[in-house]
Amino acid sequence: KQPINGREFFIDRNPDCFAVLLDLLRTGDLYIPSNVPERLLYKEAMFYGLIGHVRSAKRGPFDGNRLKLSKSVTGRAPGDGTAIRAGPDGGCCVAHGSMVHVFDWMLEEHPPLNLDYQRVNDIGWVNAESVLISACERLGRGDSGMGLFSSYTGDLRYKFNVVHDNQIKSYTAGALCFSPDYKIFASCKGRSNEYGIGVWDQVTGKQIDFFYETPGWSLGEADKLQWLNGTTCLLVATLFPRKDNCYISLLDFRQKSTVWSWSDFGAPLTVDEKRARDAIAMEDCNSVCVVNEYEDLGFIDLRISGRSVRWSSRSRLMKGKMPDEPCYPKLALHNGQLFSSMNDSISVFCGPDWVLTSRLRRSYGGSICDFSIGGDRLFALHSEANVFDIWETPPTLVI
Repeated sequence: KQPINGREFFIDRNPDCFAVLLDLLRTGDLYIPSNVPERLLYKEAMFYGLIGHVRSAKRGPFDGNRLKLSKSVTGRAPGDGTAIRAGPDGGCCVAHGSMVHVFDWMLEEHPPLNLDYQRVNDIGWVNAESVLISACERLGRGDSGMGLFSSYTGDLRYKFNVVHDNQIKSYTAGALCFSPDYKIFASCKGRSNEYGIGVWDQVTGKQIDFFYETPGWSLGEADKLQWLNGTTCLLVATLFPRKDNCYISLLDFRQKSTVWSWSDFGAPLTVDEKRARDAIAMEDCNSVCVVNEYEDLGFIDLRISGRSVRWSSRSRLMKGKMPDEPCYPKLALHNGQLFSSMNDSISVFCGPDWVLTSRLRRSYGGSICDFSIGGDRLFALHSEANVFDIWETPPTLVI
């Protein structure tokens, strides 16, 4: 019993776990005695709202140069993985085919999300309880290509419709992203005029805007969407080999205009080896970083529309030859560090000149087809058997 403002509250929970959590609050150190199951302690910490304290005590601050392989999880289904996304609470979800498997931060698997649509294209965590999934249109069904699911039960909460000329249209949804004011952005490809970027209210699920692509420019098949808080614009990147040429643009939905753009359309054939495979905006540097199949980093100045790429060769793991089943490189920016996957490793770049400082490698499972950072963890999905690795920063030893 604990008196609060003259009232007493009785908490009927595990006393051994309570003692561990109380010592954690007092000292900042986490000691789990042998008589306390670790998973039970985690569940008790979630009940008290102390899971963040437990995570901080178990792991140090995220640092790409100090990451250590914590665990590898074998996939639950045959076939290649499509995407992996880190959750806000340290868990993740893994997509393959029309299935999405969800894991909490203890890596316990929740009921899978089973789509009646076709192949999953992208996944986004709205919060720790809700997962947004975009997928291909299922012809003949009239189903929309995006739905919100419970991460705990796998139940579909609602679908997101595209409305054109006051009619609900069937469409394929692709890349996803979110803005701080609870908007959802998704690339959309319909069968008539529904090509572009759709916008929905995250709370109500209602469509609130649509940015139609202009002739000669590609938005509806985008590989990457990224919301830029500093400019309140949306980065849209459609990259090779989805299209023969690469298109990167910044969209201002307030003015319904493209405020910055870059494309390699019309570039000499000699730059074919420099085609961008992924792109990410770096607002602090006023640039867009791109990567090619040789892990060369390139930078495009955001202050000048149409500026050419300034390539910076860091390393060439492939030496001009792609594997039989290529996994195109991916980029991520986290805590001021740049990450780039290539073959079976992830490189970490730091500093104003983005110098290669470390490399994470795990050969089991084949090439890395996708990776994601969140909840103080890095998750890397391999191309074979849906194996994914969990990398964590170990806590700093106090002597």
